[in-house]
Amino acid sequence: MRRSISIIIPAYNEEKRLPATLTTVKAYLAATSWEFTEIVVVDDGSRDGTAQLACEAGVRVLQNPGNRGKGYSVRHGMLEAQGDWLLFSDADLSTPIEEIEKLWRAVGNEHADAAIGSRDLDRSLIGVRQPLFREMGGRFFNLVIRFITGLPFHDTQCGFKLFEAAAGREIFRRQRVERFGFDVEVLYIAQHLGYRTLEIPVRWNDVAGTKVNMLGGAAAFLDPVKVRWNGLTGKYK
Repeated sequence: MRRSISIIIPAYNEEKRLPATLTTVKAYLAATSWEFTEIVVVDDGSRDGTAQLACEAGVRVLQNPGNRGKGYSVRHGMLEAQGDWLLFSDADLSTPIEEIEKLWRAVGNEHADAAIGSRDLDRSLIGVRQPLFREMGGRFFNLVIRFITGLPFHDTQCGFKLFEAAAGREIFRRQRVERFGFDVEVLYIAQHLGYRTLEIPVRWNDVAGTKVNMLGGAAAFLDPVKVRWNGLTGKYK
């Protein structure tokens, strides 16, 4: 039985893409049988009209104290959301919102606590591919993650993840990484706490305008080391 769901969308300077995204998500939710739904846009200190557009669209808006990063934004939304299930999705909908049906069926059939979208399990589902150097960099990053953290997932960085609310709150309140390496941390914490997470192949399209620059991507390689150290020193208990 579908109860309630919150869809959390972290947003930084997304005034151009956000209106279409919100229209699409609202149309999807209107056609489903969830008893309660909410869209939560977390504005990460945008300097454009992101927050105003979200307010005008009639969705719930949370504002960070300045530009804190995607990880901070997702944690903010996850801890404030009201649904029994919590999905965070990128503002560009690179994974179509309808793919949540795959995650929902998986957690229901397998009695899991979370499900994450994956681009790597079935690459035939990728419509528009990334530039080759970014794609290869992503694959290498995931190999590093698996080696350092012991996580079994092939794609930790897809911005489409569903959590049961109680599990999500336990996981995200322990999160420390505030920028793009946070996905690794929350999955590590989930495993550390004994929550079952499934990796599900989803459709995905590369969308121009990524917020990840070369410096930020390089810095993310340090995050798995921090996460592993935090786990070994008991900081996630």
